[in-house]
Order: sequence, then structure tokens, then C-alpha cells
Amino acid sequence: MGQIEIYTKSYCPHCKAAKQTLAAKGLGFREFDVTDDQALLTEMLSRSQRRTVPQIFVGEVHIGGNQDLMASIKAGEFDKVLKARGISPKTRSR
Repeated sequence: MGQIEIYTKSYCPHCKAAKQTLAAKGLGFREFDVTDDQALLTEMLSRSQRRTVPQIFVGEVHIGGNQDLMASIKAGEFDKVLKARGISPKTRSR
């Protein structure tokens, strides 16, 4: 089973929006706050090849940032990724 992971910074409005979107879909997630954690920031950079937050993963699948998440949901791709990893929207809570 996969797990949703999101790298964030405490002051980031896009991070807040992404977390709200995931919560509204009834999805639990593991949050990694990279605000003051260089090791986590380095991990995020290595995994995503991006410097901006948020960075969202479903298992090892990189979804991207908040705009990427929204586009993936709109295109129906996000639900396919969740289903392939055994994650059901509206069945998990944070």
C-alpha cells in the first residue's frame, strides 16, 4: 500500500492549499516540514529534483507541487495513482 507524503514549509500558502485539498478528499498524508531542516530539504531536492514546496508523492510517484496536484485531479490522473497504490479517497483521515 502506498502512502501520501508532502514536503512543506510552515509559511507556504501553496502548501496549506495542497494539504487542504488532500484533507477535503479524505486522504491522510505524512508531512515533512523542511522550513528549518536541511536534511529533509536535501531529501526533497533529491527525490523531486525541484526546489519549491510543496512537493507531493504518492508512494514513489512524484505528483509535484500544488498546481501539479490540481491539474492531476482535474485530469483524473491523481485518483488513478491512488487506486494503483491501494489508497481510497474519503476512507482515510489525517
